[in-house]
Amino acid sequence: MKILYIGGTGTISSSCVAESLREDHEVWVLNRKQSSRRPLPAQVKVLQGDVTDRKFLEKLFSENTFDVVIDFLSFTAADAQKMVEILTDKVRQYIHISSASIYQKPVKRIPVTESTPVYNPFLVYSQDKIAGEQVLNKAYLEAGFPVTIVRPSHTYDDAMPPLMGDWTTWMRMIAGTPTVVHGDGTSLWTVTHASDLAVGLVGLIGNSPAIGETFHITSDEVHTWNEIFSTIGMAQGIKPTLLHMASDLYPIINPDWFWSHLVVGDLSHSAVFDNSKISNFVPKFNPKITWSEGAQRCQKWFEKNKSTVVADAETTKMLDRILAAQLKTVASVSQ
Repeated sequence: MKILYIGGTGTISSSCVAESLREDHEVWVLNRKQSSRRPLPAQVKVLQGDVTDRKFLEKLFSENTFDVVIDFLSFTAADAQKMVEILTDKVRQYIHISSASIYQKPVKRIPVTESTPVYNPFLVYSQDKIAGEQVLNKAYLEAGFPVTIVRPSHTYDDAMPPLMGDWTTWMRMIAGTPTVVHGDGTSLWTVTHASDLAVGLVGLIGNSPAIGETFHITSDEVHTWNEIFSTIGMAQGIKPTLLHMASDLYPIINPDWFWSHLVVGDLSHSAVFDNSKISNFVPKFNPKITWSEGAQRCQKWFEKNKSTVVADAETTKMLDRILAAQLKTVASVSQ
């Protein structure tokens, strides 16, 4: 099938592009620029432009035809409505990338299924994603708009560990800097390698029973946050020093930092998923990469590419503030 990825060079989408090529699809990618970290395969046809420019998109889809569009760059209800209006009667399927962060917080029952209520009062990002889904579901119910919704959870690849600030936290651990862990580190969490997720997503392409359906796609492996960080330490050949801090303190230290709200609104809640639905629709989906293997792959990538990796200045500043605050708290109660 002739498919277009809007995005295509990010953590998840680049793996989906590669999997689509393995499945013999004709792959096109639309984005603003290429990624040096994840260069596109030579077989991919590249379109460059501003995906927020409606006139550009209207012209693009009037001059080109695609069977399926997979959109990684739609974040709000307005974004979703724009795509409905532009793509109606122009594609056989529109796959919208939402987020598993939209599921009910606090979590009342695990494992999470696709029928778990969506409600996240902590994260504007999640609220916008919920609104986008509502627009698309309305378009499907009222006019048959051929949408399939995918909700990834915390997804990483070899070139991007599932930590704050790109490689910043990873590099701090190697340097021996204590790592602050939200809560007591015992909440349950799921991290998924993008190549595993890609098998599920690409299996939905052209899958007509998936029209009008919603899926999350995650690993079946579950860890505590203490285990996640300890596994990184094993991959690095170190024993990390973990300091635990109440999640509510993150937004107190910096209410404007995105990760502060992500901790309170997502990361501090247990995330365990039932993947029965995607497995039924895509029998080939069978997550294989354990976090132990994934952490080792990240470390190998880092060792090979560390000359190109730079710590994020804002994240470094914030982690230093958080660490200092926690050390001060520990010292005060130890006197």
